[in-house]
Amino acid sequence: MMRKVLASLSILVLAAVSAAAQHIQFRDITVQAGIHFVHNNGAFGKKYLPETMGPGCAFIDYDNDGWPDILLVNGENWPGHQGPMSTLKLYHNNHNGTFTDVTSKAGLAVPMFGMGVAVGDYDNDGFDDIFITALGQSHLFHNNGNGTFTDVTKSAGLWGPNEFSTGAAWVDYDRDGKLDLVVANYVQWSVPGDLYCTLDGAHKSYCTPESYKGSSARLWHNLGGGKFEDATQKANFYDPTSKSLGVAVLDYNGDGWPDILLANDTQPNKLYLNKRDGTFEEKAVSAGIAFSEDGVARAGMGVDAADYDRSGHPSIIITNFANQMLSLYHNEGNGLFVDEAPRSDVGRATLVTLGFGCFFFDYDNDGWPDIFVADGHIEDQIERVQKRVSYAEPPHLFRNLGGGKFQEVTESLGAAFARPKVARGAAYADIDNDGALDILVSTNGGRAYLFHNEGATNHSLRIKLLGTRSNRDGIGAVVRVGNAKDQQWQMLRSGSSYLSQSELVLTFGLGNQPKADSLEVQWPSGQVDKLSNINADQTVTIQEAKGIVTSRLYDKPATGHMQRTTGKGTASVVPKKAS
Repeated sequence: MMRKVLASLSILVLAAVSAAAQHIQFRDITVQAGIHFVHNNGAFGKKYLPETMGPGCAFIDYDNDGWPDILLVNGENWPGHQGPMSTLKLYHNNHNGTFTDVTSKAGLAVPMFGMGVAVGDYDNDGFDDIFITALGQSHLFHNNGNGTFTDVTKSAGLWGPNEFSTGAAWVDYDRDGKLDLVVANYVQWSVPGDLYCTLDGAHKSYCTPESYKGSSARLWHNLGGGKFEDATQKANFYDPTSKSLGVAVLDYNGDGWPDILLANDTQPNKLYLNKRDGTFEEKAVSAGIAFSEDGVARAGMGVDAADYDRSGHPSIIITNFANQMLSLYHNEGNGLFVDEAPRSDVGRATLVTLGFGCFFFDYDNDGWPDIFVADGHIEDQIERVQKRVSYAEPPHLFRNLGGGKFQEVTESLGAAFARPKVARGAAYADIDNDGALDILVSTNGGRAYLFHNEGATNHSLRIKLLGTRSNRDGIGAVVRVGNAKDQQWQMLRSGSSYLSQSELVLTFGLGNQPKADSLEVQWPSGQVDKLSNINADQTVTIQEAKGIVTSRLYDKPATGHMQRTTGKGTASVVPKKAS
């Protein structure tokens, strides 16, 4: 016992030393970057439920130039109500800190009441495609590889469902090398069926989802040839009681097969265990994540999963409504999760705020996943009835101190970053190839925010995957990076956060280590690639069964001691049959 206590203390001391050595700021560069997006939620006084929910945002390297581009989801005007035309926006990364609006050129200026976005190469042609969830008809846009996209929703077999779709994620659930699609649905809502609700007895307010019937998520199976089939019923995925928003993919039991987590709003969360035969079994209650500690279904919004304490198992965060606090479900490794939030700074700090977008990411590159939460209420008059709650709210950034401990550091990261917002979607990427992760935040009915990470001096290693037998993006692959006693791992995933998509590149913080002694990729196909002596401060592309095929040094060091090194490392390829 004393040995464990001493180990935890040493981790906390090292974390404190690392924090003191860096002065990191997230600077708002939105305007200077050329991003002039304002979300249209359609609101004109009727208080329609969908107005409160969006939008999502995404990073996508749509032209494969190695620089993440930005996609922002937009709503539209309600029928019969006039206003400026609005569509989603695609911004091309110009490699110099600025972006150019290429929406019309790319063929994406398609009006819809958009909600969320998922990015993945569903046909394995080497270019990432876009799925946009919407109120009504969702859309699949095929990347043509020449800077343009084609709406293939009908030809892909995805046309027809007229639903209130929210989160989505690409996942190869049967490990056949083709990406399938999971789409969350919220509630059964329509303009004629809109209900009257009130907070103060005198004015209409937005209804809670408890006022409406639920709607099952859908699972679309990729048949190949650009075609999908609705496998919801066949896969045992159908549940009309769900009111789902966030979607996360994780292998919570460590069997090598992707499981699916749905964050539900006022209904129990759902955790679908992959049975490895094309079907799933819902296990949220027995896993301990369906309800709060007191047995109440909370208002789940965003979700993510990662091994934040190096236990070897992915744990879970779920953002909830105001007065419910963030859920921090620790994976005990035996099929059970325990909510650590009530006993941590994470829970206490998020009790009053209403969280939406959320993710684990290592903002200071010390090798320990930190937590970001985007906050904002749904009711603009909430202060009149709840004095402790506000409409615009500051975000949360919790620094991982190791040993299962987190510390909120939001206010130290810059005034613009900590300023209250009505935030919804959130995603991360390294927009300028400097090795530090930047943050994109969308707001409801307002502007988007791009925050540049400045001041990180720790080393990092960025890994892009190129599947051959596995799906082209390598989604579902597990990457392990090690230095002596320091071992960490991540799974490459689509989806997570709230209606949003982070970049499909993995970033490993290495602290003061100038290289990774070992690197292992476990591909969905069962192939295992092992590499050694990989220098830090570069992005390497690893192709399945070949090892490193390209490497690129960071364009600039953040500050201080970062050294440029050129070695690619050595690799060995170890074939392994799929389990």
